[in-house]
Amino acid sequence: MISELEKSEYYKCKELIYEEGLLEAKAVIEGENAGRIFVDDIIAPASGFIWLGSNNGFIFIGNEENDGFNNELYNFFNTVIKPDANKEGLTTFEVMGNHSKWNKTIKKIFGENVIGYNQRVYELKQNDYRKQNEPEREQGYKVMKITNNILENKGDLTFENIEFLHSKILEFWTSFERFLDCGVGYIAVYENEIISACFSAVVAGNVHGIDIETLKHHQGKKLGQLVAHSFVKDCIENNITPYWDCMEINKPSVSVAENIGFENKFNYIWYSISFK
Repeated sequence: MISELEKSEYYKCKELIYEEGLLEAKAVIEGENAGRIFVDDIIAPASGFIWLGSNNGFIFIGNEENDGFNNELYNFFNTVIKPDANKEGLTTFEVMGNHSKWNKTIKKIFGENVIGYNQRVYELKQNDYRKQNEPEREQGYKVMKITNNILENKGDLTFENIEFLHSKILEFWTSFERFLDCGVGYIAVYENEIISACFSAVVAGNVHGIDIETLKHHQGKKLGQLVAHSFVKDCIENNITPYWDCMEINKPSVSVAENIGFENKFNYIWYSISFK
């Protein structure tokens, strides 16, 4: 029987984590990022899945050949998970395994025709950082560290589109305070508009997973590279390992990561599935 764990019980899943697996799974289990965990046995779990707090995916953990758990999954998703997902406006969901052996099981449960997408994971070692590749800043643009003053948007430091930054951070963090306590972030601004952001979206130990976005009408000016370099330099100064996760077909993102010096550590597949 599949059951949801209380947050105080998440530690029981530490042994289900594959060492070379996804950072998001570690972050939820360790309590740094929000999420819900469902397992086959609340006393001694052998298999389970994590519903990421950002609502953008499910990560399967543990034994992928657990028939008792696997045989319940399809019905459980459609009768228990689907109602909660619909409340969030979700009609499709993404699933992935914390190790590659789950790929076969996911197809067996949700159908061989599910669509899979290749994802790349990069990490950056301090000695590999290519500072010399940092682009020149165009006139009128500034790069600033995300602080409480910026998030409060008061006084002399105000931005007309502060909601852009607010929504990005709250997509991954339960509060701005939580982000400021655990994460790092930088923005590129032009006049009184935030036009690019790079920040810690996921944190587990000293590894910080990056989320980065540049507004469309300012793309092509290497602003993503600028904020990424600022983020990386801050991480290096504070003994933090930057972690970059992007789709294989996202050539611009891949190019930025490799240009900065990130090394491709492993790849995985995530699947897009519709609720029936």
